[in-house]
Amino acid sequence: MPGEGVPPGEGRVAAEAVEAVFREERGLLLASLVRRFGDLDLAEEVTSEAIEAALRHWPAEGVPARPGAWLLTTARRRAVDRLRRDQAYAARLAVLAADAERAEPAPAPDVSGSGFGSDELPDERLQLFFTCAHPALAAEDRTALTLRCLAGLTTPEVARAFLVPTATMAQRIVRAKKKIREARIPFRVPGPDELPGRLPGVLQVVYSVFTEGYAASSGPRLQRLDLAEEAIRLARILRRLLPAERESAGLLALLLLVHARRDARTGPEGEPVLLEDQDRGRWDRPMIEEGRALVVRALTGGPAGPYGVQAAIAALHDEATDVAATDWPQIVALYDVLRTLIPSPVVEVNRAVAVAMRDGPGAGLALLDALAGEPRLRAYPPYAVARGDLLGRLGRDGEAAAAYREALELTGTEPERAALRRKLGE
Repeated sequence: MPGEGVPPGEGRVAAEAVEAVFREERGLLLASLVRRFGDLDLAEEVTSEAIEAALRHWPAEGVPARPGAWLLTTARRRAVDRLRRDQAYAARLAVLAADAERAEPAPAPDVSGSGFGSDELPDERLQLFFTCAHPALAAEDRTALTLRCLAGLTTPEVARAFLVPTATMAQRIVRAKKKIREARIPFRVPGPDELPGRLPGVLQVVYSVFTEGYAASSGPRLQRLDLAEEAIRLARILRRLLPAERESAGLLALLLLVHARRDARTGPEGEPVLLEDQDRGRWDRPMIEEGRALVVRALTGGPAGPYGVQAAIAALHDEATDVAATDWPQIVALYDVLRTLIPSPVVEVNRAVAVAMRDGPGAGLALLDALAGEPRLRAYPPYAVARGDLLGRLGRDGEAAAAYREALELTGTEPERAALRRKLGE
């Protein structure tokens, strides 16, 4: 297929162009193919074949002016060729197509801003989002499938994110695809009556990806910036595809406002730096301003959702010149709202820390001690760390050391373990 646009160049330049298109547009390409052929495995296979073809052709013929459309055309041709050769495969897809015809059609999503152009490639990623996050799939399988299909991570990369062997993750992804196929889960956006019940699951998957990037569960680094940035990219897609959903704005706002502190969260050796000790001059101000504008959207037009409330809390932290100037009474009030929306012991721990900043360490410690019987906090290191900090501020050093030792046994990343060992040494 002749190229047009950029003149032929070195193979390295073409490879980088393929990688850029793959990272930015893979989910869009994959979603269109799944919608057209109704099979996720087939779509992934021909997408990979199209990428391989680009690596062969682009160094000699030049990078096309519309590389996404080139990849889509190539992948579609490969899929048709495969179906012509494999009649059994074609018969199975015919069943899926019949199921899709019987399903109530969903309204087409807005495709403005698509890099492919709405005339060549309608943006059907939203359908893939809801398929990957279908409630029939196990929670861990939803996140793994989203990372694989929409974030474009390889199976080994997804395995590293979950801290499991590649073979285990491959089996998990195969299991999720099999469930989609056998349960005949449709590749479509839920109707208006289904959307409120399904959207939280989609948002939760993206938030889970970000959480692992923000605070890795184990390993040599405190942060996995690659995962955090992939989550933000996915949240931006959701925000663009669901502009009327205020919680999609709230999720993106929350991720931006938290990620804006990334450069100040670790020291020269990768050690964690507490919020009160961070150099706020290193915070990403444009990202904060973008997040603050989204908070206004998330909190306007009706009752606030949990992501909007959490984003408002993050905005108050980001707006303050230092910890002392933070509006702690307002943060406590927002946690009071959040605990009614998503009651959880983690919310209670965060609220107790905010109360300690407002009313003193004794008040916060009393709230934390009241949570001591909560089984979900026994394996939650921040609970033990928070108790250790407040006990230390009250001069109860022996009890503080015991709390830090408990946290040390639970903490997975080496930078956090080193920080706890320093606290114990003090």
